[in-house]
Amino acid sequence: MEDAIRQYKQAIHQLNPGVTADEWAYFQSGFTIHTLKPKAFFIEAGKHNHQLGFITSGLIRGYYLNEQGEDITTLFVSENGWATDYPSLLMQRPSRYNFQCLEPTTLIAVSYEHIRAGYDRFVGFERNGRLIAETVLMEQQRRIESFQFDSAEQRYLDFINSNPSLFNRISLTHLSSYLGIERPSLSRIRRKIVGL
Repeated sequence: MEDAIRQYKQAIHQLNPGVTADEWAYFQSGFTIHTLKPKAFFIEAGKHNHQLGFITSGLIRGYYLNEQGEDITTLFVSENGWATDYPSLLMQRPSRYNFQCLEPTTLIAVSYEHIRAGYDRFVGFERNGRLIAETVLMEQQRRIESFQFDSAEQRYLDFINSNPSLFNRISLTHLSSYLGIERPSLSRIRRKIVGL
């Protein structure tokens, strides 16, 4: 548990080196630590999301079900990553997404209510929230732009270069869904790259 908290504190200080001892003590007072098994949900579609999660170990896949009942992968969150559905969190509406563990996962969660109270209590606390939100937004924007501007092969190459630790931890089915590439096409791309 202490290692998980130390890992979280380090991540916060990397985002915002100006965090004061009082801000950190307040933030830590709202932590809950969750140990989840594979296939367990951190967030479930149709339910309200009240928490911001930080993963200290493990892997979560975000996905939704389309009209045909197929699950479409939208994100992977692993160690030192932030797990939340921001629209659900901020607007207090049911999530459209499932955040499901692919591996045994430990995460630290903080309720949005605690975070908002911290905004009112500490002048610099909003900076933490803004920087976390910017980190999540930049990742989402990068993914959107990859669909707009990159070929399927380039999306695959960018993924493996940006996420080397995930390469052997996720299934080809989940990866092809995330990249928006049919599985046979992804297999062809992989064979071509290995042959280079």
